[in-house]
Amino acid sequence: MTYNFDKQTSRRNTNSMKWDFKPSNVHPMWVADMDFESPIEIKKALTKVVDSQIYGYAWPPNELYEVIIDRLSKNHHWKVQKEWIVLLPGLVPGLHASARVLPEDKSSIMTTTPVYYHLFRSAQTAGKKTTEVPFKRENGQWKMDFDKMKAELTQEVGMYMLCNPHNPNGRVFSRDELNELSSFCLENNVILVSDEIHCDLILDSTKKHISVASLNENIENQSITLLSPSKTFNIAGLGGSFAVIPNPEIRKKFEAAKFGIMPHMNLWQIESMMAAYQHGEPWRKELINYLKANHDYLLEEINKIPGLSMEACEATYLAWIACDHENPEEYLLKHGLGVSGAQQFNGKGYFRLNFGTQRHNIDKGLEILRKAFS
Repeated sequence: MTYNFDKQTSRRNTNSMKWDFKPSNVHPMWVADMDFESPIEIKKALTKVVDSQIYGYAWPPNELYEVIIDRLSKNHHWKVQKEWIVLLPGLVPGLHASARVLPEDKSSIMTTTPVYYHLFRSAQTAGKKTTEVPFKRENGQWKMDFDKMKAELTQEVGMYMLCNPHNPNGRVFSRDELNELSSFCLENNVILVSDEIHCDLILDSTKKHISVASLNENIENQSITLLSPSKTFNIAGLGGSFAVIPNPEIRKKFEAAKFGIMPHMNLWQIESMMAAYQHGEPWRKELINYLKANHDYLLEEINKIPGLSMEACEATYLAWIACDHENPEEYLLKHGLGVSGAQQFNGKGYFRLNFGTQRHNIDKGLEILRKAFS
């Protein structure tokens, strides 16, 4: 089956955060959802729910766990057990629940910035602090600065939050880097939380996603891994996610942290997750080809614009574009383009641009960028 990712979709006046939150004269390339129709199998699964006309509480079937276990085994080479899986209404709540697992004698969560803002804000919602360590640039790549991480490590730090593949810089961290991170956490008794929501969106065919918890039993037993089909299959608005927590003590604390403030997974989430993982792979493969073509085109055109520069993304549909303007988000908004400024990620000198859209939308965004920086 061939999928038409060039098909124009209209999202104006649909209560879309991406398309309706900002003024109608702003071309939106900010919020991290795509403008493509999701796989037809997901629509069929949700239609079945709609047609029932009964929308009561749901309970996840054993089949959902089997689908997750099978996917992690085939795609991540990681054999997990059913009792390790904690179903969630969304990945962001999982990050904030993870922060509440921090041991009582610890008061800080470490992460490497710039990074998706919930990784450094989750500590605040738990009444804790964030220890931020900036990325370093090495051989043209964004790298975790382990020397600085060790220097910044105090007795207060009890957790490290990783985003892999990384939002916003697009890195897919190598086995060597993840092994070094694993050793860092194990040697210092630091719980490792890994946000892997973009793991199925690898654009660089020479790279491979590795779940850090799959590296060895020790780090597996000291980790919380957060996953979801939501970004890959464009169903983020439905929610639906899960945590894999092998350690029963950490899992018990996690379950206690989310009790009463998170709803159970609903039927829409159950059905869409199963449909995505069971039937969405042909669609996903064609999506990757389309995103890669968009990426390569954008990379070439951005680097022709004075004052802007872009490096190749290894994963995601989010370009991390260097810009010498003090506040590119505000500046581009005045020119009619919606992007995400680096300050949102506790960074500076960059903005994030979403290329998970039809090519004509990318052309429109490029036209605005050329005029703004001419």
